[in-house]
Amino acid sequence: MIMMKEYIEEAEKALLHTYNRYQVVLEKGDGVYLYDIEGKRYLDFVSGIAVFALGYHNKAYDDALKAQIDKLIHTSNYFYNVPAIEAAKKLKKVSGMDRVFFTNSGAEAVEGAIKAARKYAYLKDGAADHEIIAMEHSFHGRTMGALSVTGNPGYREAFGPMIGNIRFAKMNDFDSVKDQVTDKTCAILLETVQGEGGIYPAGEEFMERVKALCEERDILLVLDEIQCGMGRTGAMFAWQKYGIKPDIMTTAKALGCGVPVGAFLMTEHVAQHSLASGDHGTTYGGNPLAATAVNKVLDLFEENHIIENVNAVAPYLEEKLDALVKKYDFIEGRRGTGLMQGLVCKGPVADTIKEAMEKGLILINAGTNIIRLVPPLVITKENVDEMADILETCFSVREQ
Repeated sequence: MIMMKEYIEEAEKALLHTYNRYQVVLEKGDGVYLYDIEGKRYLDFVSGIAVFALGYHNKAYDDALKAQIDKLIHTSNYFYNVPAIEAAKKLKKVSGMDRVFFTNSGAEAVEGAIKAARKYAYLKDGAADHEIIAMEHSFHGRTMGALSVTGNPGYREAFGPMIGNIRFAKMNDFDSVKDQVTDKTCAILLETVQGEGGIYPAGEEFMERVKALCEERDILLVLDEIQCGMGRTGAMFAWQKYGIKPDIMTTAKALGCGVPVGAFLMTEHVAQHSLASGDHGTTYGGNPLAATAVNKVLDLFEENHIIENVNAVAPYLEEKLDALVKKYDFIEGRRGTGLMQGLVCKGPVADTIKEAMEKGLILINAGTNIIRLVPPLVITKENVDEMADILETCFSVREQ
């Protein structure tokens, strides 16, 4: 405990205090478990906030990165590199989209999507005052553009003014969206499943009507799949379950399974009528190391039948969570889809999450009253049982 405490004290002296971190120093991972520097094991139902889809210490993934490090880590986007070309090809195949731009993060992918949407509208009428409709309670990132379309005033108020011409509508309320549309609307942006906002999946009818509205008015539909994508809902991208296709989409997190990489993708039509040479760029985006991670992740998703595992285990997870909802009065319900789930509680959940960690289970919240579960996509039913047993001991104490 002394060593753990000393590390934490040093961190608090050196790092900018923008996170209220759990008082744990993690050292290594293996499968669906993490270990702190004193050797304590934790069952991980957070996966780095929906990042480590393949679990920790996947040998094939590790070996691919090590081999690329020995070849070439970075050049710049003034040159082509084979890993990026192959990664783009594979990402196009699993998404059905036509063009890819690799970024360093999800927030940067959202920034690129915003620029592409506004350039698309600019080329139509030469005006630079177009509007974007985003959703209340959404979360798209911490950079200024991504923050501007994040539908939580608490995240924005200290950093104004935001980028202009952003309107907010209610998720799953089509009339609310339609009421915000004007002749200046260039895009409707939403998370297919809201994550930070409380694990709210978009309804099928809502998605269909928004898509139809976009087609009718030549408005671009931009879907943020940064947290809910990459197999987490039981499809490679959550929007694929609705039978609709966005004009632009963003992805990150599990795309690189730990290596910082994101992307925004678009249809060929949008690509031919939006960003052109000189309009957008990044120093590190799509470099050989990051692209190698994307390549190997997509290969392993197919080889290890990751999405099939999600669809096999998710119903069992839902069953276990529903049993907890039924048993404890302070749990109001369960929301989510696939391996992106939330338990809605009466009152704050911070103490429950802290107690679970003490018992060897890592969880996080979504808002103050929702326990969020976004485990690695390789979890088994046995892992679900272990999680449920620990969580039940925490709930039993809370109920007393």
